[in-house]
Amino acid sequence: MYMDDLPIWGIVGEGDENDGYYIWTHKRFDVGYNGNQIVDVNLTSEVKVKLSLSTKIVFTYEVIWKKSDTLFENRFDKYLDPTFFQHRIHWFSIFNSFMMVIFLVGLVSMILMRTLRKDYARYSKDEEMDDMERDLGDEYGWKQVHGDVFRPASQAMLFSALVGTGYQISVVASCVILFAIMGELYTERGSLLSTSIFVYAATSPVNGYFGGGLYSRMGGKVWIKQLLLSAFMLPAFVCGTAFFINFIAIYYHASRAIPFVTMVAVTFICFFVILPLTLVGVVLGRNLAGQPNYPCRINAVPRPIPEKKWFMEPAVIIILGGILPFGSIFIEMYFIFTSFWAYKIYYVYGFMLLVFIILAIVTVCVTIVCTYFLLNAEDYRWQWTSFMAAASTSGYVYLYSFYYFFFKTKMYGLFQTTFYFGYMALFSTVLGIMCGTFGYIGTNAFVRKIYSTVKID
Repeated sequence: MYMDDLPIWGIVGEGDENDGYYIWTHKRFDVGYNGNQIVDVNLTSEVKVKLSLSTKIVFTYEVIWKKSDTLFENRFDKYLDPTFFQHRIHWFSIFNSFMMVIFLVGLVSMILMRTLRKDYARYSKDEEMDDMERDLGDEYGWKQVHGDVFRPASQAMLFSALVGTGYQISVVASCVILFAIMGELYTERGSLLSTSIFVYAATSPVNGYFGGGLYSRMGGKVWIKQLLLSAFMLPAFVCGTAFFINFIAIYYHASRAIPFVTMVAVTFICFFVILPLTLVGVVLGRNLAGQPNYPCRINAVPRPIPEKKWFMEPAVIIILGGILPFGSIFIEMYFIFTSFWAYKIYYVYGFMLLVFIILAIVTVCVTIVCTYFLLNAEDYRWQWTSFMAAASTSGYVYLYSFYYFFFKTKMYGLFQTTFYFGYMALFSTVLGIMCGTFGYIGTNAFVRKIYSTVKID
């Protein structure tokens, strides 16, 4: 329960099949106040009554008011758990992830620069050969697909909508984390969610600009459909899942049910705030960033993709691509899950900012390596592969949520199971779109760099 936004926990009942079940029927609230403000609340459960059929149970409560010297701005300090969130394991995990970033960046730089230097030397030598020597030579690798590497991705409309949404999610995550660091959003109930909704609606032009610009560069023409998909894809998924869970909550008469007025308000925000702002972004993106500026021309006829080793297939690369990014955030996921599904208040947003930056760097490095292997196998389908390889991180997070549900929580029944896995699906999907966008952004810059450096006849 909550009193003046202060959380209260208390025992409801106890017992077993042999001794019987008991319920505590009297609640005593000890409320501390400083001036005219509540600064402390404690709940004590008393009067244990055995449960049996057809028994009338009377519930009572009492409130005891006590003066307190606690300042209003410090009233949340007792709910914070430094021994849990600032445990040595938490610090070690951050340090471990940071060292992994340094190692991975160094490894990627060393491998790619050495390999690309050899490639550049070989290609420069090839340019000095005549046509006969070049035809008889053993030319292979990423240069072979220069005429197809900038070919528009399949399902360009969906791809551009996902990338635009990923840009927006990244901006929202950065802003909310910074606001939480500066403003201590955990001290007000629902403030973090309200801030996230407001920032998401306000940053809708980001979605339209990057998504619309990418769709234009890929030669897209169906603008209205792309606009609607960009504006409503994520809100529709979030609202649809939340409303489904809400109907189950209403059926069970649960206190977690969202009021109907709130659902109507969110719908109005989608139609009258998000849609117009996304339209503004799409118009700007088409006019300012919509011209294709590829360093290589695109062949009229697509090049056939040769057979390759099984571990070079896009499906395998996608599955393996999310392992290292998930490893960089694995420990932080435990703390976030515990704060969301247990009685802990997450307040170490500085840790979250560091993990967010580490995740972005690791994701970019891993997808660049994956894309380089794919291009060396003369497979130019790098756009979707880079996005999905990074987005597969969310799949591992969702699998981890299964472990957490069965071994770390005591939830059961239809409502609790639906509530948990529904919102974990939302969290994983949003994380996947954001990571996929990180992977595409880094890989796009890498592909442009290597093909702009090599002289293509």
